[in-house]
Amino acid sequence: MGKLPSSFILRSVVNGGSHLSNFHSSSSNTIATHIEALSKKPMPVRGKGKIDYRFDNVDDALIVFNKMIGKYPKPSIVEFNKLLGAVVRMKHYAIVVSMSSVVTFSTLINGLCIQSKISEAISIFDGMTERGYQLDLIVYNTILKGLCKIGNTDRAARFLRLMEGTGFEPDIVAYNTILDCLCKKGLLKEALNLFSEMKVKGIRPDIITYNCLIHGMCNSGRQEEATRLLNEMVDNNISLDIVTYTILIDALCEEGMISKAVETVDMMIKRGIEPNVVTYNILINGHCLQNKMDKPRRVLQLMIEKGCAPEIVIYSTMINGYCNGKRLDEPMELFHEISRKGPILDTVKYNTLLQIMFQLGRVSTACKLFRKMLASGQIPDIV
Repeated sequence: MGKLPSSFILRSVVNGGSHLSNFHSSSSNTIATHIEALSKKPMPVRGKGKIDYRFDNVDDALIVFNKMIGKYPKPSIVEFNKLLGAVVRMKHYAIVVSMSSVVTFSTLINGLCIQSKISEAISIFDGMTERGYQLDLIVYNTILKGLCKIGNTDRAARFLRLMEGTGFEPDIVAYNTILDCLCKKGLLKEALNLFSEMKVKGIRPDIITYNCLIHGMCNSGRQEEATRLLNEMVDNNISLDIVTYTILIDALCEEGMISKAVETVDMMIKRGIEPNVVTYNILINGHCLQNKMDKPRRVLQLMIEKGCAPEIVIYSTMINGYCNGKRLDEPMELFHEISRKGPILDTVKYNTLLQIMFQLGRVSTACKLFRKMLASGQIPDIV
């Protein structure tokens, strides 16, 4: 692992870290400009007797730093990085550079990627590699994740090749990261090519790999290919999870294939996987879109029997469905059920109910509901 010379550290600390000539210039400028404080609270550094040393200025931090390096045995790298985190919060970024280790730089790269400051993260990465730091697969995957986060799939693919060129074999995490990005952007041809490549290289796809691809296929209306991938999962003894089933159920409902969606729900239950609130809401919404309003209530009852507590969004979906069908008794029953359980409808749902009441000539009922709306704290809008 590359190390910063002690003279460099001393000069940086004494001069407030203003001279960083011994470090890659673009990296030092990047760090000094772009590292963000992790929090606004001062960082406690614990000494013997569990005494907390707290500081709000860099001089106090350096005093603690000197005490730490004078100890024997030395404190762990974790403790040093806690101290560096406090210096970062005081925005003395150059001093952080002077006291850093590869662990610290990796942490900074991760922080920049989280903030979508990928160019800055790569600049630090380049500076580290030029100085001879031995980076691990986690750092490479962090950069990949950052590139995919901003949708830069081309650069992510090039970075994947860079990994291979430097002797790193991309793992399943690296491939899944890029596959997910490609599928979300609808670049399914490229995703399938990468999928084939990883299999040729002996990297076994996992549940995340297949979920990404199946989701991409379903979003593009390619149900047959999604089914083929599903069968491939079964052939490879990869157990489907709730995410896989929910993706398929959602796609089937979107296509109006409610009966197949119901069959899929039955299949997952038989295989020991219970639907969650998202799955149930998708199924209820699918029935409502098909105006099959005798079904949602049964699904709701099944959901309750299975111990899955309905959320307000499910009641809202059903109320919309009933109102679209000009049916008022059922949504009013749901309204009273919601009121007993505690969740409060928003103004939009109240407006929907009021509108259908007036359309059906139930003026007195509408007035009562309006008063309940006011009593619940909802403020009427212009609608």
